[in-house]
Amino acid sequence: MRKWKLSDFHYDLPDELIAQKPVEPRDSSRLMVILPDGTIEHRIFRDIVEYLNEGDCLVLNNSKVIPARLIGQREDTGSFIEFLLVKRLDINTWEVMTRPGKKARRGRKFIFGNGELKAKVLHVNQDEGTRIVRFYYEGVFEEVLEKLGKIPLPPYIKEELEDLSRYQTVYSKVPGSAAAPTAGLHFTEELLKKIEEKGVEILYVTLHVGLGTFKPVKVENIEEHRMHDEYYEISQEVADRINKAKEFGKRVIAVGTTSCRVLESCSDENGRLKAKKGWTDIFIYPGYEFKVLDGLVTNFHLPDTTLMMLVCAFGGYERIMNAYKIAVEMKYRFFSFGDAMLILR
Repeated sequence: MRKWKLSDFHYDLPDELIAQKPVEPRDSSRLMVILPDGTIEHRIFRDIVEYLNEGDCLVLNNSKVIPARLIGQREDTGSFIEFLLVKRLDINTWEVMTRPGKKARRGRKFIFGNGELKAKVLHVNQDEGTRIVRFYYEGVFEEVLEKLGKIPLPPYIKEELEDLSRYQTVYSKVPGSAAAPTAGLHFTEELLKKIEEKGVEILYVTLHVGLGTFKPVKVENIEEHRMHDEYYEISQEVADRINKAKEFGKRVIAVGTTSCRVLESCSDENGRLKAKKGWTDIFIYPGYEFKVLDGLVTNFHLPDTTLMMLVCAFGGYERIMNAYKIAVEMKYRFFSFGDAMLILR
């Protein structure tokens, strides 16, 4: 079996192809379709209806982005600090990224807003570059966060987003993500209605996207890379519906790498799903045998990331690298606010 190297998943992308703003309306972005025989078609996203069949299951991630970016100051000196909430460990304790990191030493205290929220660093994770902090506040944490926090946009988006709802899917429901499950940003309520009217089952799972999802892999031997774990849930009803569809020979199409990771984390060797909740650190790269998925809707991803590796695993390495080359030549828009790809097997 081929030993995969980090450099295998690199491609060159001109900066001007990194989408800075979402297109309007949501479903008017471009859609590259890769058919099972390898044929590539170039469409508009709303045309996705034509590629879905009655009885198919379209699985979406209903996680909602929380205002996970907090700007505050050190309690003793008043100097600037930025927290990015990465993972909730219990009701008042979070793993966070901090900037500048050297200020957030163990035992130091920080305040946000007019003191409505305070934090103390309990532990420094040297390997991860994160901190474990305990928050102090009155009332409900989510309400305090809603007031003081900001939606964290990816670092490659340099422009201010006027309408923050454009960094949420129209079906986002369960708060918890530090970044949007971006493949779903292309759907409108009208498009989902059209898909349902065609007899496609629209089903929801939850995976709270952590910042580790976008973290570039740093080791040349990718098997040495360690994934961050992310919280997920799939209900018994959704698992049963997907199992039934598979029994009748229908397809399961995941919207986004996050939905894909939920399905593959919850499947047994025979591709049957069961209700589950917990943390997954599943790492999918070429050579992985998919148990559930027949199709994947996804955006164009950063080079050298686990997202790129997952897409290459599903679509076939040569086929996906060639598709990315074509996307660059045809000036598709890349990353969170960019265009989409539908891969069918």
